[in-house]
Amino acid sequence: MTLSAIFPPCGDSAFRQSDQALAAIICGLSMEPTNLADVLKNAPLLSSLSQPELQLLAQRTVRKLFSTGEQIFTEGEPCKGLNIISRGKVRIFKTSMNGREQVLAIQLPGESMAEIPVFDGGPYPASAVAIESTEIAFISRRDFQAYCLEHPEVALKVLAVVGARLRGLVGIIEELSFTTIRQRLVSTLVRLAQSDGKNTSRGVELVLPGSHQELANQLGTVRELISRNLARLQAEGLVEVDARRIVVKDMKGLIGILDVAP
Repeated sequence: MTLSAIFPPCGDSAFRQSDQALAAIICGLSMEPTNLADVLKNAPLLSSLSQPELQLLAQRTVRKLFSTGEQIFTEGEPCKGLNIISRGKVRIFKTSMNGREQVLAIQLPGESMAEIPVFDGGPYPASAVAIESTEIAFISRRDFQAYCLEHPEVALKVLAVVGARLRGLVGIIEELSFTTIRQRLVSTLVRLAQSDGKNTSRGVELVLPGSHQELANQLGTVRELISRNLARLQAEGLVEVDARRIVVKDMKGLIGILDVAP
């Protein structure tokens, strides 16, 4: 059961605290109290504001709760305001006409979403879904636009965030255009091994953050090709595969694949 099934989206209106509590209990979400001013302060977008300014903005901020798998907003819908993640993880993605997903980003606490349509009045350019129980600090378009007029430094930070996101999207386009599925998969394995891998007697052990289907969505392909390429890497003696658990047996060999022109 999702929160939206219990309480329909409320636009710019805040949920009553009792309704929030009841919905959170039903959906199994944490009810630890959240100080919205602290949430805003921890967001890089608003870190330059003073405590009184944060308190004032917090009064115009709504706390929204989403259960695992619940849609936060959908591509093409009118944008109602700015969303800042206070707890949880969110997957940002686009969906093709045939239903395939391309993951654009996995966003974490402190990060904001849908900055551009807040200002240009357009619809959401992508969809967002909660990967786990998630809490969002929501500020309506009207309130956030008014705040940016009063605090131009916030608008400049919005430009910086949008610029960084644009660079990330350009990187995705370059990767999809100029590398093979095999290279994209190997690049992901090397990155995970270097950041989260554990050295064992068999090699560097890592756990994929999601299923083969979720990995395919991130790499712009289909699950079958992910499974096939993992099997090929295993046959070559580069890795051992046990569902999501991977052991990199030849890191130098894997990196060598990345140096080969597609």
